[in-house]
Amino acid sequence: MGEELVEAVRRALCAVRDPGTGRDVVEAGMIQGLAARDGLVQFALAVPRERARELEPMRQAAERAAAGVPGVLSATAVLTAHRPEPAQSSGPSAAAASRPAGGPHRAPSPAGQGAMLLPEVSKIVAVASGKGGVGKSTTAVNLAVALAAQGLRVGLLDADIYGPSLPQMLGARERPRTEGQRIIPLRRWGLLAMSIGFLVEEDTAMIWRGPMVMGALEQLMGQVNWGALDIMVVDMPPGTGDAQLTMSQRVPLAGAVIVSTPQDVALIDARRGVRMFEKVNVPVLGLVENMSVFCCPNCGHRAEIFGHGGARREAERLGVEFLGELPLALNIRELADAGTPIVAARPDTEEAESYRRIAARLWEKLHGAGAAEASPGPRIVVE
Repeated sequence: MGEELVEAVRRALCAVRDPGTGRDVVEAGMIQGLAARDGLVQFALAVPRERARELEPMRQAAERAAAGVPGVLSATAVLTAHRPEPAQSSGPSAAAASRPAGGPHRAPSPAGQGAMLLPEVSKIVAVASGKGGVGKSTTAVNLAVALAAQGLRVGLLDADIYGPSLPQMLGARERPRTEGQRIIPLRRWGLLAMSIGFLVEEDTAMIWRGPMVMGALEQLMGQVNWGALDIMVVDMPPGTGDAQLTMSQRVPLAGAVIVSTPQDVALIDARRGVRMFEKVNVPVLGLVENMSVFCCPNCGHRAEIFGHGGARREAERLGVEFLGELPLALNIRELADAGTPIVAARPDTEEAESYRRIAARLWEKLHGAGAAEASPGPRIVVE
């Protein structure tokens, strides 16, 4: 059934044409990664980067065409960039003429693209972890809410395409509005938020390869009307993969915060996260130890379930700042599941104060004396 549905969608996409060339998207070889599973269809449209904004209506038309195929419950299409084809020529030097003189082809650098994404955002901070399950998303959400409570204009971007969690943690289920070709981010708890989870059904499995993930992430940054912000907090997916590279290359990251639990197995992955950001020239602003100690809600007894102090010692070893500890507390988990971050729902608690202290120190580091300049990221050379 899956293969039959894929072919039916492919036939439907033949009706969608590139307005610039008149060719249908299938004939033009634009369709990439077309996959169907349990009625859920996803694919990418490979287009020249400079035409991405112009071809947004074509993407929408392709999505509608796929969604109209019998048996399709939901269809999602993203634009992903590819190198422009060299000009057609009968001469042997056509391919060489399409390359810059003096060397191999270089993928366009951010400077070569005219402007990096999110130009109106003053500071962009990635909240990352080397592995999943350490409370990174909970930390990112509460830090963003704490920063907004200071009167700052704050954006919160969910960069985890495979496992978006912001809709649950912010209590936001509606689809965002659009104005022309721009998506309007949702407003919750005093901040603006965007996630792929706002655009697809809750149980949709994003069965996408790397280029599609990068294309979706660029759309969440470049096609969303974020406006002028003092700071954007980016909830990164775990690990050191495509999303991390895309962020470091396409936006001027001011720095990264690494979240870890105290035990050794988590700290090993946190160390990898620190090294990854160092390699792409993004300053690590500090480490946060989450689930540092368990607080019994009944008797107040404290137990170091995952150990204690491991992230502080690792920060000292790596030469980065230790930003603070966050407890393993039942009310943090309950409020996150209910879509009410503890910093907003129970601001007088000790747990909320812990988030506020870390947020205040983060803002101080970004704007204090000697604050590091935002990194434009590395250039990728394609031989």
